[in-house]
Amino acid sequence: FRKYQIDILKKYIKDPFLEVGPGKGGFVSLYKKFTNNITLIEPDDKLFQSLKKRFRKTNIKIKNHTIRKERLKYKTIIYFDVLEHIEDDLNEVKLASARLEKDGKLIFNVPAHQLFYNKFDKSVGHFKRYNKKDFLFIEKNTNLKIEKLIYYDSIGLIFLILNKVFKLRDGNLKNKIYLWNLFIPLSRIIDKLTFNTLGKSLFCVFKK
Repeated sequence: FRKYQIDILKKYIKDPFLEVGPGKGGFVSLYKKFTNNITLIEPDDKLFQSLKKRFRKTNIKIKNHTIRKERLKYKTIIYFDVLEHIEDDLNEVKLASARLEKDGKLIFNVPAHQLFYNKFDKSVGHFKRYNKKDFLFIEKNTNLKIEKLIYYDSIGLIFLILNKVFKLRDGNLKNKIYLWNLFIPLSRIIDKLTFNTLGKSLFCVFKK
């Protein structure tokens, strides 16, 4: 699934590159294939220390603050499964936009379809799941223009539907993830055939 995500994302990665809220830095090894100028902003103190330790022998820049305190500008800024954790998402987008260079790309990957918001979302600090209309609203209220807006992972959406209908428990979550990953090649095919109109995730690229 991570390879599928980076295949969607990679054409938009330009230097200098910033990821906001990288967590444990799981995507950094993938980013490094496309950029040599990476900055990570992580406001959580424990995660920040973990990132410093993990990347101490690299040229990756790691900062312990929020986008509001950032002063440099970037060609690419990405929030990978982060925006849903921020209650005032519109203000966050405006702050990020101010840190973009002209023609820069602001990228979001978020969980899709508010209909499927559940106890798990709440437990991990998600304020919402997103639909395309949410990003159209952001476009209308900022100086950004949508360059790409697609749903993806149609098989994942089927799992969400089954989970909601049959109220499946998360006790065997690892098995579910393993099974879901087996179906990713099929998900890629269905996504193309349906022109990315279905999926459990939503990917948006704004251009300044």
